[in-house]
Amino acid sequence: MTDPALPRGSAVPRETPLAARHRALGASFTDFGGWSMPVRYTSDLAEHHAVRTAAGLFDISHMAEFTVVGADAGAFLDHALAGRLSTLPVGKAKYSLLLAESGGIVDDLIVYRLGDEEFFVVANAGNRGPVSAALFERAEGFEVTVTDDTDAFALIAVQGPVARSVLGATHGLGEEERPLEELPYYAATRARFDGAPVLIARTGYTGEDGYELYVGNDRADDLWEALTAAGAPLGLVPAGLAARDTLRLEAGMPLYGHELSLDIVPAQAGLGRVVAVDKDDFVGKAALESVVATEAPVLVGLVSEGRRAGRAGYAVLGPDGEVVGEVTSGALSPTLGHPIALAFVAPALSAVGTELALDVRGTRIPATVSPLPFYRRTK
Repeated sequence: MTDPALPRGSAVPRETPLAARHRALGASFTDFGGWSMPVRYTSDLAEHHAVRTAAGLFDISHMAEFTVVGADAGAFLDHALAGRLSTLPVGKAKYSLLLAESGGIVDDLIVYRLGDEEFFVVANAGNRGPVSAALFERAEGFEVTVTDDTDAFALIAVQGPVARSVLGATHGLGEEERPLEELPYYAATRARFDGAPVLIARTGYTGEDGYELYVGNDRADDLWEALTAAGAPLGLVPAGLAARDTLRLEAGMPLYGHELSLDIVPAQAGLGRVVAVDKDDFVGKAALESVVATEAPVLVGLVSEGRRAGRAGYAVLGPDGEVVGEVTSGALSPTLGHPIALAFVAPALSAVGTELALDVRGTRIPATVSPLPFYRRTK
């Protein structure tokens, strides 16, 4: 195994390789997961609508990346994660969960299989430490090498209906092992940008089609500039975390620290399908088999009328005004034009169509349990 190169504790947020570019574009910044990240460039709404109608350009270099290589790579990930990764075809990706022994969620991840004995694991920025510790500890006894490569990569996302056209027009980007027009959703291909290696993944966190490009830190600024030049005539705009949050909320995608935590087991968050319960064993399996959670709150979508949205921490009220749950994420949906929220509520009140209410700063706002996702792209 390779020792993880974790950053030393510091009160100063880290910057991505594109920080100077964001400042030049007039971005506003926020501390997110220990990183100084662009929250917006111009307008949250404009950036959100650009992704839904054309494309947005995101810097998500704060994400954590780990390389797993070795004869036991697949077996190790089957043990370490809740999903079955050993059968994942080369070139494909899979959403999975890293569970604690208690069955709670340490993090949600995307795993790419890059070769017969090579996997690439992408975790959330704020969970780099716990994920790193878990992977290195769980690798004991397996013929596998785990490397924390977070500091080696920048990650740029192009999301939206014209994303493929943007990449196709980007000067210097090419030599894909698999043509982009043949790359299915949740798949990846190695490519080149001006001779430098790039991994292009057809994945995202917005509910739109799009791509995530992993490139060495030293080439990140040049790639951002090339994507911008290619995409500007097509409607591409830089987009920050504020738009990314409303986009993922409309798409019903969970955010760690809001819908996912060590106190939540997968079934509560609607992620039971991610767990390969038929595997012989994996970390957290015994706890999941022994948990009796019939009364544990479950995640639902809520829609309401008007303009006042429930926010994280707001109470969900039952028919008699009693507190029956709590909002984890909420916003006035830019695409749909009405408030939406994700919330944990009592199972007996989780059926689609159930009439509830939100306590929005002392005002009772009617809300209805809705199917997820709130928004689904049409093609």
